[in-house]
Amino acid sequence: MLLARLAVLAAIWPLCAQAQASKDAIQALPAITIQGAQLERPAFSTPASIDLVDGTLMRRDQMQVNLSESLVRVPGLLIQNRQNYAQDLQLSIRGFGARSTYGVRGVRLYVDGIPATMPDGQGQTSNIDIASIDSMEILRGPFSALYGNASGGVVQVFTEHGKDPPTLESSFAAGSDSQFRYGAKASGARAGTGLDYLVSANRYVTQGYRDHSSARKNLANAKLGWTPDEDSSLTLVLNSVDVKADDPQGLTYDEFMNDPRQASPGALAYNTRKTVRQTQGGLHYEREVDAHNTLRLMAYYGQRRTVQFLGVPVSAQLAPGSAGGVVDLQRRYGGLDARWTSRLRLAGRPLTIVGGVAYDTMTEDRRGYENFVAGTAGLATGVQGNLRRKETNDIWNVDPYAQASWQFTDRWSVDAGLRYSTVHFDSDDDYIAAGNPDDSGTVRYRKLLPSAALRYQASTDLMLYATAGRGFETPTFSELSYRPDGRPGLNLALMPSENTSLEVGAKARVAGGMLTAALFQTRTRNEIVTARSDGGRTTFQNAGHTRRNGFELAWSGEVADNLSTYLAYTWLDARYKDSFRTVDTRGSAVLVPDGNRIPGIAEHAVYAALDWAQEKGWRAGVEGRYLSRLYVNDSNDEYAPAYFTASVHAGYRWKLQDWTLDAFARLDNVFDRHYAGATVVNASWGRYYEPAPGRNWTAGISLAHAF
Repeated sequence: MLLARLAVLAAIWPLCAQAQASKDAIQALPAITIQGAQLERPAFSTPASIDLVDGTLMRRDQMQVNLSESLVRVPGLLIQNRQNYAQDLQLSIRGFGARSTYGVRGVRLYVDGIPATMPDGQGQTSNIDIASIDSMEILRGPFSALYGNASGGVVQVFTEHGKDPPTLESSFAAGSDSQFRYGAKASGARAGTGLDYLVSANRYVTQGYRDHSSARKNLANAKLGWTPDEDSSLTLVLNSVDVKADDPQGLTYDEFMNDPRQASPGALAYNTRKTVRQTQGGLHYEREVDAHNTLRLMAYYGQRRTVQFLGVPVSAQLAPGSAGGVVDLQRRYGGLDARWTSRLRLAGRPLTIVGGVAYDTMTEDRRGYENFVAGTAGLATGVQGNLRRKETNDIWNVDPYAQASWQFTDRWSVDAGLRYSTVHFDSDDDYIAAGNPDDSGTVRYRKLLPSAALRYQASTDLMLYATAGRGFETPTFSELSYRPDGRPGLNLALMPSENTSLEVGAKARVAGGMLTAALFQTRTRNEIVTARSDGGRTTFQNAGHTRRNGFELAWSGEVADNLSTYLAYTWLDARYKDSFRTVDTRGSAVLVPDGNRIPGIAEHAVYAALDWAQEKGWRAGVEGRYLSRLYVNDSNDEYAPAYFTASVHAGYRWKLQDWTLDAFARLDNVFDRHYAGATVVNASWGRYYEPAPGRNWTAGISLAHAF
C-alpha cells in the first residue's frame, strides 16, 4: 500500500513540473510567512506539511464558537464537534490524539506563543477566541517533534494586532437549538507612540442539540503591543474563559440509532456537568540585537479551576480505592522560553541557527468527592458528597533545543533540529484511609528528539522535500493516576510512546493556485492504549508497536474572478503491529490481534468548497465533507458509519464611509444525514457515539465603525 501511494505521489510530479513552463500565465500568490515556526520563512519554502488558515476566513459566515467550523479543510487534521461543551472538541493529527475521551492529547497547542498544552501533554481549546484570530498554523509530520512532549502535531493561534484607524465592532449570531453568540471587539494603534491594542469579548449560550447538553461560555482576549524603537517590541496577552456545561455522555449504538437527541441514563441520574474558569497572561519581548542576531523572551502564568460531576455508579464509588464521582482540580501553571537566532554564512552561503530553552511547570491540587449524599430522605445523586481523594501533583519540563538551516546551493538547503526533553512527575497523596493506602510517587522521563529535512527548490513554482524525525508522548497525570491491577500508587509501569516519522512532499504553484502533497509513515513503540474502562475509571497500558501510513493532497486557488475553490484529501491507514490483551468495555478479557485498526482514526477524509466572494456586496458558497467509518474500540467490532454532509451559506457586505455591516446565513447538513459527529474511544458500557445535529441553521450580523 505504501508503494502504491509512492506511485501516486510520483505521478503528480509531471503536473508540478509544468508550473515552470507556464509561470508567466499563473497569477502570483502572496508570500505568506510562517510566524510560529522557530525559523521564520515563507510557507512555500518550509520543508514540512504546514497549513495556514486566515482568521478572516474562519469568521466568514460562521457562528465563531468552535474550531471545527473551519479547520475541517486541513488535510491530516481530524477535528469533530462532540456537541458536548463539557468535553471540548475531538482533535487529532495523523492519528495522534485519537484516543482522547476529553480535551486534546498527542497534539501541542499554543495561543500567542503560550502553551495551551500542559507539561504532561493534556491540552484544551476552550480559551481560543475565534473572533480575534489573525491566523492559525497547523504543523504535521516529523518536524513537530521539535516542540517536545505530545507533539504528534502542532496547532498555533495568533491574535490580530491593533491597526490604525481605531475600530469598534459588535456582532450577533443565532442558530438551531437556541444558540446565541454576542460579541464586541475594539482595536487600534496610536501613531507616534508605538502602541497598538486589541480587546475582544464574547458570550455563547445554547440549549444543546441533545437532552442535558445546555452550555454557556464567556470568553475574553486582549493583546497590547508596544514598539519603543525599530529594533525591539513588547507584547502583553491576556485571556480569560468561563464555561458551564451539562454533559449528555455517549450513547450505545441502539440509543444513537433510535433517538440521537437523548442523553445517557447515567447523565440524567447523576446530573453530569462541568465548570471551568481559567485566566492567564503572557509577555513577549523581541529585540534585534544587531543585523545578524535576534533575542526573543517569553514568560506566562495562569490559573485554571475545573469541577466535573461524573456518572460513576454509587456501587463503584463505595469501593475503598475509589476516587468518587466528582473531580475538583485547581491548577497553577507557568513557564519561560528564551531563544537566540543568528543569521550567518557558511562557505559563503546563508546559515540560520536558533538555540533556546523552554521551561514549563504546573501544580495541581486534585480533590475527589462522592457524587451522592445519603440522608433521611434517601439517596441524592448529582450532589457533592464525602471527600475520597486529596493529592498535590507537580509536573515540570526543561527542554533545551537547537535548529539550523543552511542553504548550501541556490536550489538545495538542509534543516536539522535537536531537542532534549525532560518531564518530571511528582504526586503527594494526602488521602490515606482503610483500603486506600498512600498513592504517592515520582517518575521522570527523558528523550532526545532529533529531526532533519532536505529541500530542493526545483523552480520558483515547485519545491520538493524529505524529512525525518523522532518524537515522544508521555502519559498524562490522569493516565498515570491508576494501575490496571487495582493496586495503589501511580501506574509507573506506563512508559512514554516513542515514534519515528518519515515524510516526502511537494509544494507547487499550479493553475493559479497552490498544490501540496505529502506521503508519510510513522512507526510507534509503546503506544499508550486503554487497559480497561469500567466503574467510571479508565486505566492505561502500553501496546507494543503501531504503524501509520498516510497520504495528504490539497489544492486551493482562484478559478475565476472572485471564485475560489479548495480541495483536500487524506488517506490514513493506522494499525496495531503487535497483539495485546485488554479488558473490553463489557468487562471481558480479550486479545486484540495485530493488524487491527487503531480506533478513532478515519481511513479516508475528503473536503471540498467553492466560494464566490467580493470585497463588497453579495457572496455565497457550498461545502462538502466525506469521512469513512471510524472504529470505536480496539477490538474493531463496532464502528461509527461513514457519512457525507453538505453545507451552503450566503452573505452580504455593505460599506458606507466609516461604517461596515456584514450579514450571513448558512445551512449545515443540508440533506439531514443521521451520523455520529464524534466518538468516545473505548468508552465504558459501549457508549461510543456522540450524535451530530440533523439539518440546522445559523445566521448573524456584525456592525463596525472606524474612527
